Order: sequence, then C-alpha cells, then structure tokens
Amino acid sequence: MTPTLADIREKLFASVVSDCLDQLGLRHQAVASRIRPLDEATIMVGRARTAAFMEVWHAPAGVNPYELEIALIDSLKPGEIPVFACANAARVGPWGELLTTAAMARGAAGALMDGCVRDVKAIRALGFPVFHGGVAPLDSKGRGKVMTIDEPIECAGAPVASGDLVFGDADGVVIVPRAAEADVLRLAMEKVAGERDTLADLRRGDRLADVFARYGIL
Repeated sequence: MTPTLADIREKLFASVVSDCLDQLGLRHQAVASRIRPLDEATIMVGRARTAAFMEVWHAPAGVNPYELEIALIDSLKPGEIPVFACANAARVGPWGELLTTAAMARGAAGALMDGCVRDVKAIRALGFPVFHGGVAPLDSKGRGKVMTIDEPIECAGAPVASGDLVFGDADGVVIVPRAAEADVLRLAMEKVAGERDTLADLRRGDRLADVFARYGIL
C-alpha cells in the first residue's frame, strides 16, 4: 500500500529518507545545510510547487511585482508546498505573515525557500512549517521577481520539480523525485523498522559491532 502524506509524516525522518535516496544513487537531493526551519519542532511533508525568482534592483511604477507569486499561492491545493529559488538569498525575502496566512487557508503543508523570511514571531505563533535561508526584514519588491512557476528549479543546490515529495524536519530538507518515490518510501519504511530493532538491542547493552553485523544499519 502506498503511504499517505500523513503516514510519511508520522513514521519517517529526513535523515532516513536521505539515506534511502543515497542508496538509489540520488546523492544530491538534500538542500544545503544553511536551510533551516523557523521552528525545529515542525515537520513539513507535501508536494512541491516551484517558483523561480530573478534578481532585480527596482520596481517599475504601475507593474505588479508580485503577480506570479500571488498566482502560485492562490492556486495552492491541500498538501502542497511552495518552493522558491530566490536568485540571491541575501537580498530576496519572499515570505512573511501574509503569504503564510494565505497558504494556510488553502491547506498548504509548509514553505521552502533558499532566500529570507520575515515576520518570524507571527509565523512561529501560527505553527506553519517554513524552511528558509535566512531571516531579514527585506521585502522582495525591487529585489526579486518571480519569472516562472511550476518549472524545474534548484533550491539551495537540490533539484526540484512541481509534484516532487518534500520532507523537512529539524535535520533539514530532502526532495524525493516522483520517479523514485515508490522505491525511496519502501526502503525508508524498511529502514525505520530495522532501526527500531537496532535501538532495542543497543539499549539492552549489545555491542555496536554485533548489532551492526546483525542488521547492517548505522
């Protein structure tokens, strides 16, 4: 049976998913370690919706600088996660309380960006999972503009396409491509079961070398 997003959230961990991606030769699916959750207690599991920013230095009068960004947020479906490639993480801060509120109202499962986030206290109070590349008061207006949505991107070094599975927790974020998802999840569920047995044996005092020889898990 294919695990649901709720099953994945309840039973798996980013580190286990990353190990299973490695096992299948997919060794570049973890976003860079600088991407951190606003709240380490949150877990983010859902389907990617991608957006790519272009860096800009002004906002022309009479032009809506948020047009495609708004379109993406308004089109979110339950369980989806906006994933932003921000062009310049130090200058482009696309996420704050208003986008959080709009995304939550549509059932989004979180947000991922390699740029900055603001309105930190308000977002933490809402309990919405946001994984970011920094905290700054910057607005994206006049600094970055979404040029395309639902096209393949790279977010903090990891390739992402709309529909890919996104898993984030206190250890970081991994992206599971749709083509490999069934195999990754099968391996991950098996590994979690094996780790439970490994932990039980270690707690009763078995030698680490013996336990590793028994289960092959470390």
